[in-house]
Amino acid sequence: MANDRLLNKEVLRYFPKVELHRHLEGTYPLDKLYEIAKRNGLSVPSTLTAFREENQFPANGQPDFLLFLSKFKNDWYRSLGDIAEITYHAVKTFRQDAIFYMELRFNPEHYAVFNNFNRAEVSKVVIHSALQAAVEDNLRLKFLITLNRGKQTEDDLIAMYHQIKGVSPEICGYDLAGDETNYPPHEFQRLFNLIHQDGFKATIHAGEVSPAQQIWDAIRLLNAARIGHGTSAIQDRELQAYLKDKNILLEQCLTSNRQTGSWKDTSTHPFGKLFHEGVPVTLNSDDPHIQNTDLTDDYLLAIRYFDLNLDDLIRINLTAIRGSFLSEKEKAALESDYQAAVSAFRKRFKL
Repeated sequence: MANDRLLNKEVLRYFPKVELHRHLEGTYPLDKLYEIAKRNGLSVPSTLTAFREENQFPANGQPDFLLFLSKFKNDWYRSLGDIAEITYHAVKTFRQDAIFYMELRFNPEHYAVFNNFNRAEVSKVVIHSALQAAVEDNLRLKFLITLNRGKQTEDDLIAMYHQIKGVSPEICGYDLAGDETNYPPHEFQRLFNLIHQDGFKATIHAGEVSPAQQIWDAIRLLNAARIGHGTSAIQDRELQAYLKDKNILLEQCLTSNRQTGSWKDTSTHPFGKLFHEGVPVTLNSDDPHIQNTDLTDDYLLAIRYFDLNLDDLIRINLTAIRGSFLSEKEKAALESDYQAAVSAFRKRFKL
């Protein structure tokens, strides 16, 4: 009966969630983006409905990696004010999923490159605007800086890192994203040596469309504390044992993996087996507004396909808190507050 209640989206959306893998570039309310595009004189469809169809992946469309990538555009913005506006309204949408804590990642280059804005200024604007929205909605928010290996050389990424590393104490770590096939971890060791020397932790996209060896390389060569996606870990039992032993989290994204084609059948996604075997995994939305979904949709999929109950969902979120890039003191306080939020949810819905 409790599981049936959880499969009601209007109940599940109020379950407090911790998210560690969401890209701001894939999180934008389409109505606000449409306003910005029209205001800036961009060539856009005449109706919001048509604009949505053009800029979102079809929710039930067939997997198509190139179609998915085509939705990421960086020419919407003509001012820092545009970036502030879309960031603020993006974070305001988090309340629809009852986000309790998030480490929101963004790539300053994405927002800066079209106009050649100063990357440090862009980072300040994003963080300030996001925190303004977060405070209004009582949301706990930290930031990860995404470095895209397919768009910039290691030297370029090092230069940008030096520009932005001191812009805000709210930055808690760094993320390596982009083309993992053609730009493997060993090409970015200098960059991540610098990052770790400055005391930051790293999460590395690996094993999404590459074999499990790349996850090993991300851990051994780049000292990854978490792995973005990491679906190919299912193919390596030794790796699974290592992830459990070292508490290295896999940030997994069900809908995103289906749409990109990296794991086409959600019902067989590695998340379920990995979770039930004790590998530390978390549930994440990745790019929800591009995907035409939200984080609650991924929770519904996980409950339906992997036979999860409320205690399982709580365990997944506690795993996320313990694998966050917060200090141990901050983690303990967050976990205590999270348990209180879960108790309130149980009481409200008699679960």
